[in-house]
Amino acid sequence: MKVGVVSDTHMSRMAKSLPKALIAEFQNVDLILHLGDWVSMGIYDLLSELAPVEGIAGNNDGDEIIERFGERKIITLEGIRIGMVHGHTPHSRKGTDGNALLAFANDEVDCILFGHSHQPLLREENGILLFNPGSPTDKRREKLYSFGLLDIEAGKVSARHVFYDSKE
Repeated sequence: MKVGVVSDTHMSRMAKSLPKALIAEFQNVDLILHLGDWVSMGIYDLLSELAPVEGIAGNNDGDEIIERFGERKIITLEGIRIGMVHGHTPHSRKGTDGNALLAFANDEVDCILFGHSHQPLLREENGILLFNPGSPTDKRREKLYSFGLLDIEAGKVSARHVFYDSKE
């Protein structure tokens, strides 16, 4: 199973398109996971044209998105338990990845996906894969825009970033 992972799109209701690099990759995925800060449901509509979409809300999302997706969840894909959280809470004083770990401290998960910082991250801690895809539209201090891909096969999950220099 191939899964597209995106966060922090911060695109308004007026947005007409997603970055070409993201569209090209997400046309070939089985599922898209959005980790919050959609800002409008228009992003859901754009992503849904490419593949089924699941997600959670972030700190810049309004009531409609919070009610639709919630702020934290665990999904199971092909036997892999994936925790999804934006990463702005709970506060761990150990950065966004620390917040994400704390959010699932009492759960058994194989992978934690989070956003919020706009900083791509891929590492493992205590057997848990931690993955932040970065942002496809707002790179902040990063050199490149980014999103992520998960591959789930034979009870194992792996992740990688896709980097690009234009949000067109």
